[in-house]
Amino acid sequence: MIKLTEDQIREIGDNLETGMRCYYNTKTGEIKTVINTENWIGADMEPWEDEIEELEENWDDYIEFDNLETHESFEIMEKFAESIDDPRLQEKLFHALNKSKPFRNFKWVVDNSGDYRQQWFDFKKAWYIRVVKDQILRLNNYEENV
Repeated sequence: MIKLTEDQIREIGDNLETGMRCYYNTKTGEIKTVINTENWIGADMEPWEDEIEELEENWDDYIEFDNLETHESFEIMEKFAESIDDPRLQEKLFHALNKSKPFRNFKWVVDNSGDYRQQWFDFKKAWYIRVVKDQILRLNNYEENV
């Protein structure tokens, strides 16, 4: 059974949000975070060598938390736009999502939205925490049924 503290769940969510890969050691309860080479092409791997070596040598002891697919990240932006109480800003956000390069356009609108910028960060953080908790629940249910 996977048991994580709220701080550990928040840490995993924060790291997934920044594009990292997160692993949980089922024997020790330790969390390992390493760079995701798909997101950081050409990055210096040296700072991560010890963690990567540990993961490779003890692969069966770790489970990886899944990061969001592109369509799931898009869904977060849509849900945030739906939650906005300012009709003008909401319209701008939906317009940004329907143009080419929706991620860049959404970010620009949010970055220039005053207090709503912090609301976006809080909304996204809560979403990632929920994603991690859902994965823990699924993994624990799987273990119970094996």
